[in-house]
Amino acid sequence: MSTSDNSTSSGELEKLVSDLRGLLASKDLDAVPDIKILRQRLDDGIHSAREAAVRAAQDAARQAKDAALAADRYAHDEPWRVAGAALAVGALVGFLLARR
Repeated sequence: MSTSDNSTSSGELEKLVSDLRGLLASKDLDAVPDIKILRQRLDDGIHSAREAAVRAAQDAARQAKDAALAADRYAHDEPWRVAGAALAVGALVGFLLARR
């Protein structure tokens, strides 16, 4: 799933939750005893989902940082291999662009 798909899905989910909260906030429903419990469950679920999203974002950021550090370490340990790989990729891209 791409970033734009994630932001669209997240926006749709936020809108759905907002609509549901608006519906449950109706004063007409205050007479129904289960509505208070439903409201609390909805708030708890939203809180849990947000915490999970924050944890996932933090984990992804940590993994990206670890990968960048590993790449940096490899580039410092094996500079000629990195330079050779960059030269090979550049030559391949140049060859493909020249054929157009």
